[in-house]
Amino acid sequence: MLKRFNNILTPIIAVLLGIIVGTIIMVVSGYDAVAAFTALWNGAFGESYYVGEVVRQFTPYILAGLAVAFAFRVGLFNIGVEGQFLVGWLAAVWVGVAFDLPKIIHLPLAILAAMAAGALWAFIPGFLKARFRVHEVIVTIMMNYVALHVTNYIIKNIITDNKDKTDLVKESASLRSDWLQSITDYSRLHWGIVIAIIGCFVMWFLLERTTRGFELRAVGFNQHAAHYAGMSVNKNIILSMVIAGAFAGLAGAMEGLGTFGYATVKGGFTGVGFDGIAVALLGGNTSIGVFFSALLFGALKVGALNMPLEAGVPNELVDIIIALIVFFVASSYIIRVFLDRFSKKEVK
Repeated sequence: MLKRFNNILTPIIAVLLGIIVGTIIMVVSGYDAVAAFTALWNGAFGESYYVGEVVRQFTPYILAGLAVAFAFRVGLFNIGVEGQFLVGWLAAVWVGVAFDLPKIIHLPLAILAAMAAGALWAFIPGFLKARFRVHEVIVTIMMNYVALHVTNYIIKNIITDNKDKTDLVKESASLRSDWLQSITDYSRLHWGIVIAIIGCFVMWFLLERTTRGFELRAVGFNQHAAHYAGMSVNKNIILSMVIAGAFAGLAGAMEGLGTFGYATVKGGFTGVGFDGIAVALLGGNTSIGVFFSALLFGALKVGALNMPLEAGVPNELVDIIIALIVFFVASSYIIRVFLDRFSKKEVK
């Protein structure tokens, strides 16, 4: 019980330390920290429009965080979420543009296409890890760049006639909702948040309540012990990467079918996949932790846009705070040591 409490307390302390150090940086730089955080809060929760944008922002963060967390629970570091995210985005839009079907068929088909594309992209590093023991970090990093340039080529030369943007997905493949937008003062909120919450439940149920999930976690704890217990380590490595890639592809579908409704040629990475790493780390690689971590990151990202307008504070300071939070999460061992020592003193 004490260990679980410390595991919950550690990310909270990391967030507080990040905010405290970020506040010190603001004050030293000559900015009003109180005005800055007030503007941040108002920009995230001050109006229904901003609330809708926060929910819209953290929807893909949840799924990207799950993609990192799921692989990590099996002992793999999936840095390729950004690439899996991009191919999922493109696949969803491609199906959404190319077909004219009833919504009950078209929307699920586009979502499944995104999941399949992300899973296929993640299968490659998973197979190389299982078959040849090629480190997944190197392969997934390289495949991010491959995904970026391949998707740009397909958009410009296959889906469109030398254009930088596809057509809008058909209404039958869209996640957008007039009702959700109207109650949030016409923000870009869409039904993807429901899918993201279902994704959290799926990850929890799969890992904690199924035999396959037990095998996956066993491989993550100790591959040699899992092998001697009769489990197929290679099969579970590939399966974990495929499932993680499906989550990442689904995150791409949220953008392609919901937020934007199209795919465009990109000059660089979107950052969602890389933010997913921070979300998973802060969330302790658990589904409930990822949900609340994504909420924090979404609020910080959206609220930061109001800081220059209301307080005259550059929104890059929020990126500094996020980086500090990640730093303290990465240094969580030190925090845990301190908590353990404090707990032992309390017991005495």
